[in-house]
Amino acid sequence: MAQISETVVREVVKEILAQMANGTAVTPAAPAVSYTSGDAADMTMREVGQARPGTASDEVVIALAPAFGDKLKKRTITGIPHTAVLRELMAGIEEEGMKPRIIRVWHTSDVAFVGKRGAELSGSGIAVAIQSRGTTVIHQRDLFPLQNIELFPQAPVLTLETYRNIGRNAARYAKGDSPAPVPQISDQMARPKYQAIAAVFHIRETEFVDASKKPMDLEVRFN
Repeated sequence: MAQISETVVREVVKEILAQMANGTAVTPAAPAVSYTSGDAADMTMREVGQARPGTASDEVVIALAPAFGDKLKKRTITGIPHTAVLRELMAGIEEEGMKPRIIRVWHTSDVAFVGKRGAELSGSGIAVAIQSRGTTVIHQRDLFPLQNIELFPQAPVLTLETYRNIGRNAARYAKGDSPAPVPQISDQMARPKYQAIAAVFHIRETEFVDASKKPMDLEVRFN
């Protein structure tokens, strides 16, 4: 990893630990959060109602874990802005002629279960799920939660190009195609280097889980 990424990681963890120590968590049920400047980029997310099962066969759901995009540092474990990640996922889906639909899953922070719920609500039966740290999965409606079509567990090695390809493949599965899996970089040092940081991310994101809240449709605007 480049030195700048390592610096960003330290800043992210420092901020998360400070929030945990001071109890300055953002309220999970906040209806909208806006970005106006800075390295997190500009994006507005607003809940627009409970997510219902889709009926359009050209729909691919992007299911966000509770803290993605509007909490913590709004960046992945290596400092990629959530805004950029979401743009690439959506672009990949759209390039294949499909339509992305963004939802927030509140009852769990586990990417497998977020993906399963997203797929159940997707008109095509296909969903991409993503956690704040960047871990991603492509899921299908009729699979068990811990099964999946493609899993991307090593967030530290995922790039914007990878996220775009994930969006493309999700759209291809939704069309009934059988694409080659998205290539993944194998980095044996990623796990020991980022394991503790990833654990902090997950613990922090889990604090935003609201088991009583249904998945919500999101309106996302890029400024």
